[in-house]
Amino acid sequence: MKIIKLLAAAALSFAVSPALAQDKAAPVDRAVFDKLLTDAFAKAPEDWRKKMQLDETQRICTETRNQPSNAQVGAIIERESKDVKYPADGKFFGDIKAGLRVANTGTGAQFSDQPTTYVGGNCYACHQMDVKEVSYGTLGPSLMGYGKARQDEASIKEAWKKIYNSQAVVPCSNMPRFGAKAILTEQQMKDVMAYLLSPDSPVNK
Repeated sequence: MKIIKLLAAAALSFAVSPALAQDKAAPVDRAVFDKLLTDAFAKAPEDWRKKMQLDETQRICTETRNQPSNAQVGAIIERESKDVKYPADGKFFGDIKAGLRVANTGTGAQFSDQPTTYVGGNCYACHQMDVKEVSYGTLGPSLMGYGKARQDEASIKEAWKKIYNSQAVVPCSNMPRFGAKAILTEQQMKDVMAYLLSPDSPVNK
């Protein structure tokens, strides 16, 4: 319990504005916070402990509070673009109905989930897509009708790139790196592409 309280206090000190932090309390030493975090999850599976280590892009976005400099933006795009892998068979579209399942499912890849739990993309947590859907988030832009004017090859590849590795398109994006971090399979990303871009999808009706 003591560790959890210390973690909460440390996280709060990183979240508040610099001016507020100066008024309320001295900044928490990053090394101290990292040790507390490591100790708190000492019994977690090894793959989860690895996830707590920031990669270079995450480190920059954290340290700049998602406001990287122009030079850092260029470096992030260049670095993350190297991780993008396009479908080996050249086919970007899968199954529309399967794409709906991916987009509308938020289970999987969570600490409490079983290894057999279906992993979804939870797209509706941030985006409006189907006009008939009444429950959706607004953290991301509305994607309703997204595919109507994006049937050219360049637009299709750009959509795949954003799904595969959002940081390669918008540095410090809130969107997960679904392909680069192996959250979704290639087939699931193809299915999402079909749901998002296909003229036959309810998203584009």
